[in-house]
Amino acid sequence: MAKPRTYNREDFSRPLRRVLVGLFVVFLLAVFGLWRIDSPRVERFRTALVDKIVPPISWAMAPVTKIWVLVENFQSYSRLYEQNQQLRDELQQMKAWKEAALQLEQKNARLLDLNNVRLDPMLTHVTGVVLADSGSPFRQSVLLNVGARDGIQDGWATMDGIGLVGRISGVGSRTSRVMLLTDSSSHIPVIVQPSGQKAILSGDNSMLPPLDFMEAADQIQPGDRVISTGDGDVFPSGLLVGQVAMGSDKRLRVVLAADYERLEFLRVLRSYASSPITDSGALLVPLPPRALPAGVQGPLMPAAGLPPAPPSEGTDGAPSPAIADGTTGARSD
Repeated sequence: MAKPRTYNREDFSRPLRRVLVGLFVVFLLAVFGLWRIDSPRVERFRTALVDKIVPPISWAMAPVTKIWVLVENFQSYSRLYEQNQQLRDELQQMKAWKEAALQLEQKNARLLDLNNVRLDPMLTHVTGVVLADSGSPFRQSVLLNVGARDGIQDGWATMDGIGLVGRISGVGSRTSRVMLLTDSSSHIPVIVQPSGQKAILSGDNSMLPPLDFMEAADQIQPGDRVISTGDGDVFPSGLLVGQVAMGSDKRLRVVLAADYERLEFLRVLRSYASSPITDSGALLVPLPPRALPAGVQGPLMPAAGLPPAPPSEGTDGAPSPAIADGTTGARSD
């Protein structure tokens, strides 16, 4: 007696998989051919097919789009984080270099003072240590450990090695007070380069003092250098003050070159006032002697039979202007 034939599940699933795979391959080939055929009719069919299929499945593409946006944002954030870390490292290195430069500058100033080195025979300096500041919002000043015993005088300019800081406003035996450029009582003449416009730098108890009384404000641009003029014997000329900047109140202000947050050492510039000229004749160089004609004794001879002309009043025996310029003299035949 014959046994009934049993069928396993694999006997049906294997041919079915082959059929499905074959149909899928045929479908892909049809789609490939459909998108590769260059025909106006096929193009209209493709357009209609896209209009029917794409909008209904846009909700299915939304998560994919969101995930892709998140991936791009994460990549951009990672790049920004790496750049931020690099900038932080560079900033730390720059701070280290700045500290080293300040220490070398201070050491150089001490060595120059010990060796009595004169960089400019007309403008020497004395280096002092900042002892304390005023600590008041209404007065901007610092106290130095040099005074009258070191030859300090009122009105002398002070610098921190880079830019102008202020001037001496009080001298004691061992200490002196420096009124900073930011003080409301400070008003100094400056010149803006390269335009050459003169102005007054007026302190207002802020770190950005404004420029007043400008000749032509439209010729001054942010970033221009501001230096002292030397007018009125307030400061020596050519000292760096800072750079022009536009303030939040639309006024031209100056970013001071001196580092007011790290005032440790200040240089007091010796700037003696020039002596006034009282004898203008001392500036005149005597003219070389001229060759005189034969028989003439002296630079000028009076006419024959006439007495010599008397000297002019107030000239201490000098010839009168009429004789000096030759309007009267020896009579010519």
